[in-house]
Amino acid sequence: MSDFQSETFSDELLGFSIPSRDSRGRAVRLGPVLEDVLSAHEYPSALKHCLAEALVLVTLMGGLLKGEGDQLTMQAQGEGGAVSLLVCDYRDGHIRGYVEHDEVAMAAEGANPTLESLFGKAHLAITFDIAKTGKRYQGIVPLEGASLSRAVESYFAQSEQIPTLIRTAIRSGPGRTVAGGLLVQYLPEGEEGRERLHVELDPPEWEHISILAESLRHEELVEPALSLEEIVWRLYHEEEKVLISPGARLAKGCRCTAEHFEDVLSRFPKEDRRDMANEEGIILVDCAFCSRVFPIQD
Repeated sequence: MSDFQSETFSDELLGFSIPSRDSRGRAVRLGPVLEDVLSAHEYPSALKHCLAEALVLVTLMGGLLKGEGDQLTMQAQGEGGAVSLLVCDYRDGHIRGYVEHDEVAMAAEGANPTLESLFGKAHLAITFDIAKTGKRYQGIVPLEGASLSRAVESYFAQSEQIPTLIRTAIRSGPGRTVAGGLLVQYLPEGEEGRERLHVELDPPEWEHISILAESLRHEELVEPALSLEEIVWRLYHEEEKVLISPGARLAKGCRCTAEHFEDVLSRFPKEDRRDMANEEGIILVDCAFCSRVFPIQD
């Protein structure tokens, strides 16, 4: 893998599979694109960390999608904590996300709040929208565990019945945040996209692959000079064959437009639109993802 002419470092997905172990994986490191998303709001450090992890997760899962226009959305909704909503999505290499929170409650949480204290009683919803068929698949699990990554592992175990291991890491510095992640899965019958007739949760092939993945160090995931190919090689170089598949280039992907908001507002009764407008008859629409304000003439 070190002989590749072009290696993957930041803001690009890398896919891989290990045929002899019936396993597949995705790896990613977010750099400038992560800063682009985070800069839309003045989040406290703990929320930057939480959203960075969520964006890594949605990118790793989104990288499993096959068709153009397919979308993966992850939403964590809480009650009784400082955070009421975290939402992010992935489509065709474009990612976006934001967090709704109570600033006073957030300030009382301190520097290292737990997931439970951030969200209170909460659930995690993961939705796959398939463009070609127009179908939507959604799984909902309790938001439990030490991190969002552990909650997503639980989602795959409960809703998809796919043994999954995820590792994420975030490094924050003055004016810069880097986040990386690795996702590995065991697929019965050894083929991506094949219908699962049964699931063996603890096969020896999966035990081997997951133990090696657990040896990955956090500093490796967030080291900008270390290619993702090198990470996969370090983990699985003793395997008979590891197939690499370059993935999508990543970018901030807010899809807000004045035309979109005009269409949405047109569905409201005229009286409601009048109440929304200011003295000049303008409705100011604030996009939560990118913080842009769109003046819409009623």
